[in-house]
Amino acid sequence: MLSNSIISPKYSLLSTLLVCFFVVSLAYGQPTTSLNSPGLTYSWEVSFAKPLPEPVFILKNNNSQVLPATGWTIYFNSIKKAFLYGADTAVFQLKQVNGDLFALTAGKQYQPLAPGSSQRIRISVPDIRNYTEVPAGFYLVYVSAPLKGYLIKNTSLENNSIEPAIAFNTYQQNEKIKAIPEKELPLIFPTPVRYTRNQGSFTINAKTAIVSSSVFQNEASLFATELAGILGTKPAIITKTTANAIQLKEGRSPENGYFLTTDSKGIVITASSPEGMFYGIQSLKTLFSPKVWSAKQQSIAVQAVQVEDAPRFGHRAFMLDVARNFQPKTDILKLLDVLALYKLNTLHFHLNDDEGWRLEIPDLPELTTVGATRGHTLNSFDKLPPSYGSGPDSGNPYGSGYYTRKDFIEILKYAKARHIKVIPEIESPGHARAAIKSMDARYRQYMSQGRQTEAEEYLLRDIADKSVYRTVQGWSDNVMNPALPSTYKFIGKVTDEIVKMYQEAAAPLETIHMGGDEVPEGVWEKSPAVQRLLEKDASIKSVSGVWTYYFTQVNNILKKNYLTLYGWEEIGLKKEMINGKKRWVEDHTVANRNYQTDVWNNIIGTGAEDLAYRLANAGFKVVLSNVTNMYFDMAYNKSFNEHGMNWAGFVDVDKPFYFIPFNYYLTTTEDEYGKPVSQEVFKNKKALTAAGQKNIVGLQGALWTETVGRKGLLEYLLLPKLLGLAERAWSQKPAWALATESVQNGLSYQQAWSTFVSTAGQRELPRLDHYSGGFNYRIPEPGVDSSNGTVKANVQFPGFTIRYTTDGSEPDTKSSVYTSPITAKGKITLKVFNQQGRSGKKVTVVNN
Repeated sequence: MLSNSIISPKYSLLSTLLVCFFVVSLAYGQPTTSLNSPGLTYSWEVSFAKPLPEPVFILKNNNSQVLPATGWTIYFNSIKKAFLYGADTAVFQLKQVNGDLFALTAGKQYQPLAPGSSQRIRISVPDIRNYTEVPAGFYLVYVSAPLKGYLIKNTSLENNSIEPAIAFNTYQQNEKIKAIPEKELPLIFPTPVRYTRNQGSFTINAKTAIVSSSVFQNEASLFATELAGILGTKPAIITKTTANAIQLKEGRSPENGYFLTTDSKGIVITASSPEGMFYGIQSLKTLFSPKVWSAKQQSIAVQAVQVEDAPRFGHRAFMLDVARNFQPKTDILKLLDVLALYKLNTLHFHLNDDEGWRLEIPDLPELTTVGATRGHTLNSFDKLPPSYGSGPDSGNPYGSGYYTRKDFIEILKYAKARHIKVIPEIESPGHARAAIKSMDARYRQYMSQGRQTEAEEYLLRDIADKSVYRTVQGWSDNVMNPALPSTYKFIGKVTDEIVKMYQEAAAPLETIHMGGDEVPEGVWEKSPAVQRLLEKDASIKSVSGVWTYYFTQVNNILKKNYLTLYGWEEIGLKKEMINGKKRWVEDHTVANRNYQTDVWNNIIGTGAEDLAYRLANAGFKVVLSNVTNMYFDMAYNKSFNEHGMNWAGFVDVDKPFYFIPFNYYLTTTEDEYGKPVSQEVFKNKKALTAAGQKNIVGLQGALWTETVGRKGLLEYLLLPKLLGLAERAWSQKPAWALATESVQNGLSYQQAWSTFVSTAGQRELPRLDHYSGGFNYRIPEPGVDSSNGTVKANVQFPGFTIRYTTDGSEPDTKSSVYTSPITAKGKITLKVFNQQGRSGKKVTVVNN
């Protein structure tokens, strides 16, 4: 689940000097309700004159008074560790407070900043790749008022462009696409097992009834409500067969599958389970013209087809992190709508982390009063510190926020009606700072009242622990102590309350995801409680063995509630000394416990390229969550101005699409730096055995929200990538995946890819313009080749339009449509527009 790795590549886009300005708030989202610091503003200047971008922080004093040499501290957040360099090391002092929070103060050579003056400060971010890695959330605190933080306003301007070098690479990729006319496209998505398009059609109108048995009343009711939104009249739901109706029939079908027949007489969907019926209805909806959701319709024409369908994988999941940056309930319900439309059946809900606890737990109010609130604090006693640019104000809706018990039950009911399982994740024992600090606050409160028993009841850390460690994300105090009985009392309490919520919602709960990743070296080494445990329990041979002990206890807690343990890959691993170094290896002693693991790490060069297959072969249930293909928070491309993370590479729409679950080596063609990878890399890696294949239970896309700090960014990163995940998780093994080498260059793959992007561009993305209120999906940059005196352009999604200008202005819906190579000289600016006239980022080239 590594989500803030320091790994980054050398980065070179332009050989000439280019200075760009951009809005850092796009990366993190600035607080919307905070006082500005008196007269201070800031901006960033980034030079690309050297191989790696070099950002320079510019602080401006707009006040009538000087910013003195002492008496203040400027705080900010940086995803990567920030340093001062050059002469600025004598002018300022910079230290890491904890996590991604840093503090800047005046050094010995600092001169007071006069009114109207600016100070350039070279804050180095090593191996920076894009603007989301530039520090953000700057605020000022005066020594005389240490509890008050003043937001420093960001005055940078957005750079809404993609570099020509990136656009040229896009052009080369798009050249392989053969646009397929809409009338020739299959009308059901994801691709069904069997599909036949017939002559004729059926018309749904206000008089059309839904004929359904009681078994499918939930599905019939949901569908009728949706049709009411389109037609303005809710269809009647009846039990007796009638002419010109939509019939929901109970009958034999593949597991969770359906049969769908439409002709001039009506529509019949047959399924043996409510879940299968629901999926049949979703397929029927994709038969509708995408435009039917744009306005009220008199009728809906449905093409005559015959379909037989069933899912390939039983676990088709999307993981959303709401801890790093909170996402409101309304957005979660909307997310469930789009997951349901594309037949994804699991929402993995990452509810807590170092930076936030997002679920109300009765009797533990500190989890939300402290753990769900971020803002300026000196000690985390009343709130957590700012993270990811959330700023000093605890009113920032992305830094602070949680789901009440009522909210969560509503989400569960909404998901259940759409046959989506919600798997809660309670991250532990690492990534648990929000929980730890919340229970510290509880401890302080009760100790101040002299109530030691209550104070220690849910304590998550050994007060006497002197262990020193630093996580990948920079935290030094974020790991629960497995030797404390109070830790398991806490896990048990949270588990019990979650179970009660599911029971009240009448929602299925089979497992709780208990985290289990990124616990650093050094943790627990100097904990007296851990030493006492080692002395007491001879089966634990070392501090490293406490890991297995912890998850054994957690597993026992879950079993008492008839639940199974789910976690990140490390729950199936243990540490052993190999060639003098500690290495994670499969822990065969727990392989028979029915643990289910999310395996994310397949990064080239880490030794984990085959980890998913090794765990599956060893008997663990495995959900393929490969970071190289399924982490949607990764930026779409290498552009400095493209939003998203990049520590594991770049994930465009094609990477989820061409993922081959049982042999992902074949389509792993680049490393995390975007450099080509030879199949020789996998020569000695483990292949998935026949038994191991049975343990691959499904696929999962993931979206971590470090950079999702303003409205629209969740959907921007989610879509269209989600379409590729839906296709791979639902559809049967494609013919092109049978190739033994050079899969992406094969004609079979190219035909499938052309069909996919043509379907997305002409049917699914136009549908998402209006479905469930409309989605802010990413519109790609144009592919551009400017050579030999002409400018050629193409687009990833057939059905989208390229427009351009030749006078230096920004293209809009009135600009010229690109239809053939441009020969005009000078500055050419191009953008892609969807059918609604919304555009993506621009590309500007100079045609000589």
